[in-house]
Amino acid sequence: MKKIRITVLKTLVQKDLQRYCGVPLEKCPCLSEGQVFFTTYEKPEGFCDWAWNDIHPYVASFLTGGNFTKGIFEGWMKDKNTMIACCTDGIRPVIFEITVTNAKS
Repeated sequence: MKKIRITVLKTLVQKDLQRYCGVPLEKCPCLSEGQVFFTTYEKPEGFCDWAWNDIHPYVASFLTGGNFTKGIFEGWMKDKNTMIACCTDGIRPVIFEITVTNAKS
C-alpha cells in the first residue's frame, strides 16, 4: 500500500509583514522543522488542519497514482515521487516535503 511521508522542512516568520498583524507572531506553534508524518489518506494525528487543507490535493494526487511531471509542473521536481508545498499562512508559512513511500512507519 502506498503511504505518503510528510516532512516539515522549514517554519518561517515574515517579520516585515507583521505590521499587518494585531500582535507580534512567532513561527507556527503547531509544527516544527524535522517533524515527519505518514498517511494513507487521512490527516495525520497532530497535523495542522489548515496546513492539511493546503497540501491534501498533492497527497490525494500521489495516492491515486498521479505525479507532478507534466504541464505546468514539468521539470519542477527532480523526483516524480516528491513535491515541495507550503501552507497558505502568509505571515508564518510552513514548507513541506511530500513523498510517496512504501514505508511501514
